[in-house]
Amino acid sequence: MNWNVIPTGSVKNLKGFIAYKAGMASVLVKDKTQNSMTKDKQIIIPATILECPPLKIFSVRLYKNNQAAKEILAGQFDKELKRVVKLPKKTPEKINDIKPENYDDVSVIVYSQPKKIGLKKRPDLEEIGLAGNLNDKISFVKENLNKEISIFDVFNGWQIADLRGLTKGKGFSGPVKRFGVKLRFHKTEKGQRKVGSLGPWHPARVTFRVPMAGQMGMFTRVHYNQKIISLGKTPKDTDEKLKNIKNYGDIKSEYILLAGSVQGPAKRQLLITAPLRGSKDQLKKNYEFLELK
Repeated sequence: MNWNVIPTGSVKNLKGFIAYKAGMASVLVKDKTQNSMTKDKQIIIPATILECPPLKIFSVRLYKNNQAAKEILAGQFDKELKRVVKLPKKTPEKINDIKPENYDDVSVIVYSQPKKIGLKKRPDLEEIGLAGNLNDKISFVKENLNKEISIFDVFNGWQIADLRGLTKGKGFSGPVKRFGVKLRFHKTEKGQRKVGSLGPWHPARVTFRVPMAGQMGMFTRVHYNQKIISLGKTPKDTDEKLKNIKNYGDIKSEYILLAGSVQGPAKRQLLITAPLRGSKDQLKKNYEFLELK
């Protein structure tokens, strides 16, 4: 599959989506990977459930010479956006007045609707790029303005994706936990859980390379090439396997299943994007989703 081309669908241009981590589960799949030792067999693999309430466009950002030249707000806003940004009473310019010849690139700032899944009221905003040429991008904005964008419109047909988000915060930690420094001899003076020397006499300073205590976790990280197992639409009579997830609750909206684990605790916002550097090993994997265990 050519990852430079966004798969066809009702929305062809959005390169990412905002999701919320619900938790992990064991998934029964049929392994259809070529040359796999478990080919055509049913196996159980760990997977992460991400809930994906629909997105809406907040504004359009126009670029000229690799710099943001103008930002045009959408016409209608949800009242929850007042918790995040200061909204103008009137929008001075309209998106229909955009002249493509005056700009080089277009991106959109979208916001999630976590109130639809009962997670929180405050929406999350992200700037997401668009695929295609400039005219395709502007036509996408005009077609989807004040409309809800579904995860099925964006990720239907994709095989792998990247995930951007914050890791779990662990607070102030020492060098042993933070960097894996080996414990010193048990009779060592002035502490065992530290490095033996902070550095030489000359240069007379402590370099940044010395493992020292400090902040652990709550870092922005990217997980590349996560395998997509399945996309799901939660019916009114929610599947029992998608209820009472620890520290999260019930899945009430559309969701996506990813093989393996992703960064962050339950309820954390994550940005799923198109793969930046597709891996052949991940693309070879082929799982047929059977059921959640």
